[in-house]
Amino acid sequence: MEIEQLEKQALTEIENCPDSGQLEELRIKYLGKKGLVAERMKTLPAKAAAERKTFGESLNQLKNNIARALELKAEAALQSPSSIHLDLTLPGTPWTTGHLHPVTQTITEIENIFQRLGYSRSRYGEVETDYYNFEALNIPRNHPARDEQETYYVGQDTVLTTHTSNGQVREMEKGLLPIRMLNISKCYRRQSDITHTPMFHQFEGLLVDQTASITDLKGTIDYFVKNYFGPKMQSRIRPYNFRFTEPSFEVDVTCAVCKGQSCTTCKDGWVELGGAGMVHPNVLRNGKVDHDKYSGFAFGWGVERCFMMKYNVNDIRLLYSTDLRILQQF
Repeated sequence: MEIEQLEKQALTEIENCPDSGQLEELRIKYLGKKGLVAERMKTLPAKAAAERKTFGESLNQLKNNIARALELKAEAALQSPSSIHLDLTLPGTPWTTGHLHPVTQTITEIENIFQRLGYSRSRYGEVETDYYNFEALNIPRNHPARDEQETYYVGQDTVLTTHTSNGQVREMEKGLLPIRMLNISKCYRRQSDITHTPMFHQFEGLLVDQTASITDLKGTIDYFVKNYFGPKMQSRIRPYNFRFTEPSFEVDVTCAVCKGQSCTTCKDGWVELGGAGMVHPNVLRNGKVDHDKYSGFAFGWGVERCFMMKYNVNDIRLLYSTDLRILQQF
């Protein structure tokens, strides 16, 4: 059979092929190891030298044309409505629905916990004056926190808030005592690693009253830890030094990994949560509060840090990676 006739026959059969099963049979018939094209390839050595080259090129062209025709027919078969098998017993494909970001979920949970203690949510700007962000909080001009390597300055005396403590004096200046304020906001610092991002969220608790004490502060911390992390979690306070509180404390909680038994994550069964302390008298004065009559305490921790500790997430940057495999877990 001449090559032209063979090609015409193959293309006709492929065009009229009714299903993919028979299409595979045609592929074997023409392009298989024992197919019609392979049979003609075997006759190539017997051809005269002058004819061999032309005959070989024609066979290669034939092979390519048949392969291309098979490919096009297969693609057309997949797109044909008659090729789609509909199984009415299969369940429908569920709609993909979104949910609140884990950080937003954590903010809502934190807010609900402190509302039960009588705290009211306050909001202050993310762009703040140097006075309310530093000076009013008893932070001197030469303090490292005010360095441009730590803080984003957007003007000579204007910064992106480095902490939610900027709301303390603003809240006191309202003159509405006693105060139970919860300030949750974005903060900005020039840091980026597995536990820091240039933008993060922090919540600040401030209580100012005539009888505020360290005992009240410790009880508030315990209440939050047990309601957020779980009833078996413990907290402790350690002496520290913050400019806007005196005395000041670091707050530790039971390690969520080993449950306080000591592991490579915590070393001694405790992990640091954040800072707290009794409001410094200078801060009360700056807020126009009589420090002889009133006292107060404050605490401030990272929202993302609480979330990471609760769910044992080891890299804060995962929360802002937009990787749905991470976000869909929460």
